[in-house]
Amino acid sequence: MVQQKYVGVIGAAECGVDVVALAEEVGKVVAKSGSVLVCGGRSGVMEAAAKGARDAGGIAIGILPGDDPRSGNSYINFGIATGMGDARNVIIARTCDVLVAVTGSYGTLSEIGLAMKMGKPVIGLKTWRCIDYCGQPAALHAAEDVADVEEILNKLLNNNE
Repeated sequence: MVQQKYVGVIGAAECGVDVVALAEEVGKVVAKSGSVLVCGGRSGVMEAAAKGARDAGGIAIGILPGDDPRSGNSYINFGIATGMGDARNVIIARTCDVLVAVTGSYGTLSEIGLAMKMGKPVIGLKTWRCIDYCGQPAALHAAEDVADVEEILNKLLNNNE
């Protein structure tokens, strides 16, 4: 049996059309890799990435902050109601093999930190930068564009098999 890979796409809930376009392309890259896209299921980067994944024939799971599994954006295939608000970020980080951060604010930073603490690689596109902290190797792979995201993601997914 082939083990399914899960790729989180995290980022700003409110963003401009340029970031929406980037996130949609990242969603397509995730689907093209054969992975399931996992996100917070709401607006902005999450919605755009889910749309990109769906448009490319992929699956998008939304880990939702509230109690209603149907409260996610219209591109989510499966909504998971957590009733946990922002604490759902732990579930997103734990579920994914790799995370891709597209812009984002403090919620995104928390997901990056949680993923790195769990030893999960994170690809950053126009987002927070991490430094080598206390001799720990930084697990944030900086990408300049969507092509970089695709290249880094495929390398990380193939090394995790």
